Amino acid sequence: MEESTKQAVDRAISTMRENLGEQLTVDDMARAAMFSKFHFTRIFQRVTGVSPGRFLSALRLQRAKQLLVSTSLNVADISLRVGYNSVGTFSSRFTRSIGMSPTTYRRRAGYAPHIATDPGPTALSEARVYGRIPSQPDRLDGPVFIGLFADRIPEGRPVRCAVLSDGGHFRFVAVPPGTWYLLAQAVAAGEDGSPTEANEPIAVASHGPLTVERDSDIRVDLNFQPIQSIDPPVLLALMDSRQLALARLAAEQQAAEALLTPATGAVPQLYEAGRTAA
Repeated sequence: MEESTKQAVDRAISTMRENLGEQLTVDDMARAAMFSKFHFTRIFQRVTGVSPGRFLSALRLQRAKQLLVSTSLNVADISLRVGYNSVGTFSSRFTRSIGMSPTTYRRRAGYAPHIATDPGPTALSEARVYGRIPSQPDRLDGPVFIGLFADRIPEGRPVRCAVLSDGGHFRFVAVPPGTWYLLAQAVAAGEDGSPTEANEPIAVASHGPLTVERDSDIRVDLNFQPIQSIDPPVLLALMDSRQLALARLAAEQQAAEALLTPATGAVPQLYEAGRTAA
């Protein structure tokens, strides 16, 4: 990627972040990037993987998540601050993208009790998507979420997902036919083992689009990169890493008691959904 192109997209994203409550147009963003509207839209999609409008919408919901857990503002005020004139529209879009309503998100302090999946038509599918994720950068002790999504932005219900304690092997079976994006986020834990605010990711990895047919057998090995401003925001509410840490300790103790040593050296999965298997 040319540095000048990335800088242009960065300028547009900075303009978005500084004006989330305003009704920004593609022309406004293109002027910030110093490109024509047509050229700007094309390069923005190429650099970020999503359109400027989709990126702006994701930034607004990301900011709403932060305000819900860090302020006492009511939902109506927050919806106005992030550019929604209708609290009903804001609430429905928030719920669809994050996986719970704004009031539930606030009550749960930004964490999901579980991660629901959209199983899709799997009865006739024998497709597998599997591979390996390396340990987190700098060996930070936090969970890793990986899922198959219909879009480049991790939001809504993945068709398959799992949470690993750090890294290791993953395998998704009976994957529905379709076009999917494999997205992973590494989350840091604090010095005392507690989660960072709302499990904001420190590193991301992605691959796709993947075209999955009924009998596909696809291996994908992912590599994490520190999250950058041009990476689309992570919208899906993740699980509390304190709960995952407790589950990891329980799994390790159980394995030690049974004198089991995984032959592959894979880190046990702490949470599985959508018929996954380690």
